[in-house]
Amino acid sequence: MSDTPELVITYGTVVNSFGRRHAHIVVREGRIDQLVDASEPVPPATRVIDAAGKLVIPGGVDGHCHVAQVTGRFRTLDDYRTTSTAALWGGTTTIIDFGIPRDAQETPLAAVLHKKELAQDSRCDVALHGSVVSWDETVPWQLEQLAAEGVRSVKMYTTNRGSTMADGDTILKVMREMVRLDGLTYIHAEHDPIIADCTQQHADDGRIGIQHLHQTRPELAEEISVGETLAMAAYTNAPVYFVHQSTPGAVDLVTEARRQGQEAYSETCPHYITLDDTVYGSAMPEWYACCPPMRSPQTVAALRERLANGAIHTVASDHSCYDLSQKRERSDDIRAMPHGLPGVETRMPVTFTAMMDAASGGEARVEDFVEVFAAGPARINALPRKGSITPGFDADLVIFDPAEARTVAGNALHMGTDFSPFDGRKLTGWPAVVVSAGRVVLDSDGFHDPGPVGRFVPRDGFREHQAANTSVLTPAAQATS
Repeated sequence: MSDTPELVITYGTVVNSFGRRHAHIVVREGRIDQLVDASEPVPPATRVIDAAGKLVIPGGVDGHCHVAQVTGRFRTLDDYRTTSTAALWGGTTTIIDFGIPRDAQETPLAAVLHKKELAQDSRCDVALHGSVVSWDETVPWQLEQLAAEGVRSVKMYTTNRGSTMADGDTILKVMREMVRLDGLTYIHAEHDPIIADCTQQHADDGRIGIQHLHQTRPELAEEISVGETLAMAAYTNAPVYFVHQSTPGAVDLVTEARRQGQEAYSETCPHYITLDDTVYGSAMPEWYACCPPMRSPQTVAALRERLANGAIHTVASDHSCYDLSQKRERSDDIRAMPHGLPGVETRMPVTFTAMMDAASGGEARVEDFVEVFAAGPARINALPRKGSITPGFDADLVIFDPAEARTVAGNALHMGTDFSPFDGRKLTGWPAVVVSAGRVVLDSDGFHDPGPVGRFVPRDGFREHQAANTSVLTPAAQATS
């Protein structure tokens, strides 16, 4: 066996969340072997890629994807091959999907094991979240089995009564179990009684089509639910992660809880920092059917300020791959239509463009982008060897030119659907080269399908991982080995 590294990326500006340096990246057996200062000779390798004048960042970690998701009578049109391929096209090398029970007969454990089996067809690495809808005496044992599988987070919904909603008793009990198992509680936070009442009032008035979605799910409903959940998390001492926060008020509640010593995290999505509720008056309002809905232009601007100042910890796609025929089937009644947007492939350029537009100095903010795109999701979700260009970490790498601009064409993307909510938008920061586990899967010659090589990634315990990584991801860790 040759001792020659399989890949060296030369003369790039290596950007981690904690800093940058000019270096050659040496890749051996799927991991980063060493970083060599760019002033030194290029080490020999089987393949050399010149990244001079470009940035090299860690491969993205998308902590919120729904693959082959069944919700009621609707199923997203993707599978792991499709979604993982689209992720790689978009510079994301690890996705985290959800094992959500498809109906009352499927247990949380069975839902995760089903997704783990489907994930064997993935082209990129995959981790999983569990989900609990209702409590019974078997749940503690099931959560133990999930932890043994390396699934260390559980998502619960505070809305969607009759399908995925968990009541307060269930949320509290699951939080206690997650503390016992050193896990993380994920929460979709919207106050169900307010949403149910507001939706019914709109239905009674005949204003229940997609053009009224944003009026049926007020900001107040999200913020009340976040506050209630934070109180339960404080009571149980449970770390808590809020998905797809769409209002500055919700983010501020998490910020204040963190000041009080709670382990709480805010996630937002590309569509909440770029699109506003005027889209529901457009010619294609069904392109924007998601929950929470888009908010007012003022709310979007304030949310972007929170992202720019570091109050938001991750940006995830909340990828849900329905097509327009599914969306339009019941666009007359938002209670019956499927909600969710395709976005795993466009997460990188949408987020990068939004953050650069919101910041002064442009490139000076790339470290902050790396934090929410890769480093933060990897660290918070306790993913070993992800989110940093550091010796010993997985060789998940993206080379890109931050000035490269492209216009989104939804039908030219690879997500298995026929639209994108960002269709026609000019975005900057697209990947030119993507390396996943040491394999070059995207370059100037196009996409190179690696086959079903994606690995299932067992996650560490939440607090165990945070403690172990407090001093690992520092500039000193980049030193030449």
